Amino acid sequence: MSDHEHHDHEHDHEHDEPLSDAEARAEAERLVRKEVALAQIRQYGDPVLRMRADDVEAFDDELARITGRMVELMHDADGVGLAATQVGILRRLFVFSDGETDHVIVNPVLTSVSGDPEVDEEGCLSLGTVRVPVERKLEVTIEGKDASGADVKLELEGMPARVVQHELDHLDGVLIIDRTDEPSRKEAMAQLRPRLLIASR
Repeated sequence: MSDHEHHDHEHDHEHDEPLSDAEARAEAERLVRKEVALAQIRQYGDPVLRMRADDVEAFDDELARITGRMVELMHDADGVGLAATQVGILRRLFVFSDGETDHVIVNPVLTSVSGDPEVDEEGCLSLGTVRVPVERKLEVTIEGKDASGADVKLELEGMPARVVQHELDHLDGVLIIDRTDEPSRKEAMAQLRPRLLIASR
């Protein structure tokens, strides 16, 4: 899931003092890292985004390496969540950031969803700049394992609850354009179709 709180980093300094050389270099490096990260994340039109992921069975060094790399990619891409299917791995796991804390959830299951439904815009690292309104209940309990196989149980509210539902959808091949209203879906598809034509060449 993309982070709409930070999607305009590159414009943050427009009305501030000019950047120092060191700050300008750091900003340029951040933008390069973001571009490189996004190039490694599957984009709309890739069939893997529509496939259901399989349970993880082996909690080994490879899983630790994959989840560690996914956390790096998520941050480099300015995201707050990233599912394994978005990097072409059909396994039921995702990573997400809750404030300063990064979480890895393997074989996740929502064991409780409650609260009043709330509509808010969501973006996705696999859908470029597309943002659509999505209704979700924002009090959830999610259970699963961490990368070492230890039990995880998180009770989440607000934005983190929205993020984990978004990432869990990815593991079932569901995208935000499937969860939005019809006018928003049509508008999003108008933006996405040119990308499909480019991808099919």
